[in-house]
Amino acid sequence: MAFKLNRSSKEPLSEINVTPFVDVMLVLLIIFMVTAPLLTVGVQVDLPESSADSLPEEAEPLTLTINSKGEIFIQESKVEYEKIIAKVLAVSKNRTDTRIYVRGDKTINYGRVLEIMGLLSGSGFTKVALISEPYKER
Repeated sequence: MAFKLNRSSKEPLSEINVTPFVDVMLVLLIIFMVTAPLLTVGVQVDLPESSADSLPEEAEPLTLTINSKGEIFIQESKVEYEKIIAKVLAVSKNRTDTRIYVRGDKTINYGRVLEIMGLLSGSGFTKVALISEPYKER
């Protein structure tokens, strides 16, 4: 035998260096902490404030957004008013129990937001709710 070890060859090596593992985990943690806030819905809307408690989330909801120009978006894709129900049914796979959050810019006419909520409710969707910013005391 050309190489001689200090310990017998039958003794198992029980020392595992965990420092590289911890380093990798910390880097991944930092990456996820930085990127998580960027994963929200991308249509920019100035939401009104509300003092109501937030709803618990069970699954990823479908978000319908009305921006300050009155344009309607399902998630991040723009949709014409006449095609809202067809697109929502397609995205929700024809499930009318899908949770739909309506985000309306605070400068948009309240009647327009209610019109779209009524359109969704009239089409059989049972879980339609509004989203607002948490109330901030001034």
